[in-house]
Amino acid sequence: QVQLVESGGGLVQAGGSLRLSCAASGSAFSIAAMGWYRQAPGKQRELVAAITGGGSTNYATPVKGRFTISRDNAKNTVYLLMNSLKPEDTAVYYCNADIWNSDTEGWYAGWGQGIQVTVSS
Repeated sequence: QVQLVESGGGLVQAGGSLRLSCAASGSAFSIAAMGWYRQAPGKQRELVAAITGGGSTNYATPVKGRFTISRDNAKNTVYLLMNSLKPEDTAVYYCNADIWNSDTEGWYAGWGQGIQVTVSS
């Protein structure tokens, strides 16, 4: 089973920056698209940003121009650089990946455990 482990969250003032990281580990796997989702209290989980294996990206409208997603394929790691943070960015952020399991020869969606990002006003 592949594990996705997030890091880099925390508390920051409005206007500040944070960089989230998510590293995949395990055996007999490969990863296609990766992304970040977030879930604020009382709200549904929503896509923040995604990146394909080839590096194509897409962003949710509220974060365009402020957040940047990138990945290091050699390290099976995806990053989310968040600039100009706003209180409404406060949420638990989840890493997601489309994972190919070589043992079972099948795809599945992997999720990290989530990491808290809190932006104070």
